[in-house]
Order: sequence, then C-alpha cells, then structure tokens
Amino acid sequence: QLQLVESGGGLVQPGGSLRLSCAASGFTLDYYGIGWFRQAPGKEREGVSCISSSGNSIKYADSVKGRFTISRDNAKNTVYLQMNSLKPEDTAVYYCAAVAASSWYSSLRKEPYDYWGQGTQVTVSS
Repeated sequence: QLQLVESGGGLVQPGGSLRLSCAASGFTLDYYGIGWFRQAPGKEREGVSCISSSGNSIKYADSVKGRFTISRDNAKNTVYLQMNSLKPEDTAVYYCAAVAASSWYSSLRKEPYDYWGQGTQVTVSS
C-alpha cells in the first residue's frame, strides 16, 4: 500500500522555523516527483513547492520564496520542507503529494499528483 506520512508540524512563534518531513512507505520515492501544499481554514489548497525525482528541478510559490527550502533524501525515502522566517499567514495544514516521475512537471497545481498524505498542522502565532 502506497502511503505518505507528514510530520514536523507544530506551534511556532513568528520568525521561527520548522522542518516538515514527508516519508513514503510501500514505494520508493526515487521515481516520484513530490509537491508540498497547504490549506488554511476557509481557503483552497495551494501549492507551496515541488521537486523533481532527481532533485534538479524545484519550484516555489512567490509567497514562500527565500524562506522555504525543499529537499529530498532518497536514501531515507523522505522529502523535507525547511520553513524559516515563518509568518502567521503560513498557518495551515501542510500536505505532501507524489506522482510518478514520468507524469511530474514543475507546477504548483494539485494535478497531476496521485498520492497524498494526511497532513500536518503548522500554526504560527505569538
């Protein structure tokens, strides 16, 4: 069974940092492109960042550019999202998603991702 599990969320003060992890089970992430998305209450799910299977192609939403860094460790079957200089508007449930490399393209759209995790809550508040 293919499964993605996010972790690392929590409560952090403005200006703080968190590192989210997206761990895969049941399949090898080497052959999948990964996206990070977030959904705040009452808002649509939006793309935050994405990374190709090789890690050579990366994209960020303008709202997080310069503050967030996506990376992957295929040996650990895990993708990370390092979030620095967090703002209250970053508060949301964060999801990772995967799609086979052959179907991945550098876009922050929910399509074409096939597999989704359950999400981890990030709250930025003083």
